[in-house]
Amino acid sequence: MPRNVKDLKSAWVDPDDAPELTGEVFARAALKEGEAVLRPATGTLTRRGRPRMEHPKRQVTIRLDSDLVDSLRASGPGWQSRINDILRRAVGS
Repeated sequence: MPRNVKDLKSAWVDPDDAPELTGEVFARAALKEGEAVLRPATGTLTRRGRPRMEHPKRQVTIRLDSDLVDSLRASGPGWQSRINDILRRAVGS
């Protein structure tokens, strides 16, 4: 009985598809000798993620009536931000 033989060869990928390293990239890179940093990195490649906020939000735990939470969740996405707005208006700030 003949067997179905599938093509097991993977497609060839060009190894030179990485972006070209320019003089600007090397100028911003950190210069190290062993573990000693001779020049720290500069520019956009130094930090990952968002910049730190001056007044970041804090996570808290609060117990609310279930019917209140259900009605806020039923109002759709962003219900937690709406709670923040409601509380801000309630304290007058």
